[in-house]
Amino acid sequence: MHRAGDALHAGTTTWIVRVSCVTNGRAGNWVAGWGWGILTGGVIPIDARALFPREREELLGLLRSLEEGDWGRPTVCPGWDVHDVTAHVLNDYVRRISGGRDGYGGAGFEVGETLPVYLGRVNGEFVRGLRQCSPRLMIELLEHLGPELDRVWAATDLAGAAYLDVSWAGSGTSPAWLDLAREYTEFWMHQQQIRDAVSRPGADDVSMVRPVLVTLLHALPVALGDRARPAGTAVRFDVTGPAGGRWAAVSDGAKWELVGADVEEPAATVRMDQDTLWRLASRGISVESARQRADSIGDPELIEAATMLLAVVA
Repeated sequence: MHRAGDALHAGTTTWIVRVSCVTNGRAGNWVAGWGWGILTGGVIPIDARALFPREREELLGLLRSLEEGDWGRPTVCPGWDVHDVTAHVLNDYVRRISGGRDGYGGAGFEVGETLPVYLGRVNGEFVRGLRQCSPRLMIELLEHLGPELDRVWAATDLAGAAYLDVSWAGSGTSPAWLDLAREYTEFWMHQQQIRDAVSRPGADDVSMVRPVLVTLLHALPVALGDRARPAGTAVRFDVTGPAGGRWAAVSDGAKWELVGADVEEPAATVRMDQDTLWRLASRGISVESARQRADSIGDPELIEAATMLLAVVA
């Protein structure tokens, strides 16, 4: 799977995100770890900073438990086994510390290279290089670099501009909180890919999974972007499972915005379980498979677009 990042953001353009959500029938305040909160202007940030150490603890526990043969098991990422996906996570640690702490830009684009091609190239180069690295050493590097990465996150102004824009959530400048939420979501999904490969489920309690679902749903307005509808038209996502909930995208006549689930008479409703949602958004399963696992009703064009939701660069 390609990284879900985007090109380095340059400048300090201010950002405006119009996202709202209601949980248990009311708006909440900012919550450490993962949080629902309504700030001025209807913005709902996800503060993922406290989640990174928890996710890493689960990952390291998993990796320490693996037998020698487990490291060569294939994953859903084409051509990558468990060792390779672990190396890719380590690549993310190195890249974000180098850029966020040291201001180092890393490898540049080659002439005519698109973002997906660039990411595929540089990610592949790192993974192939790390095939010379033992599993034990990779675990030790993750242990050593993890706290340093946490310090990078802790120093981030969540209300500022992202270091890496989240292209799949819309064009323009992304807020830093969405950048961090995207990174947490990627780490969690890669851990799940390893768990799938070795048949060891885990890291799946509500407090860890719900931020992933909310982050991925920021791709819904983009998925609906070319389906123009009158202002007030709504597409509702009902996500089942312990971490699930209801969210919707509502048209203002020109674009779609992610909002709380209290929408009346949605033009389309898509109902799918939480496992299907994250696998669809990361293309761990095909669009066709996700549609077969979902129940949908309403405008067929909106359903078709909504179930194309994609939260990676591909």
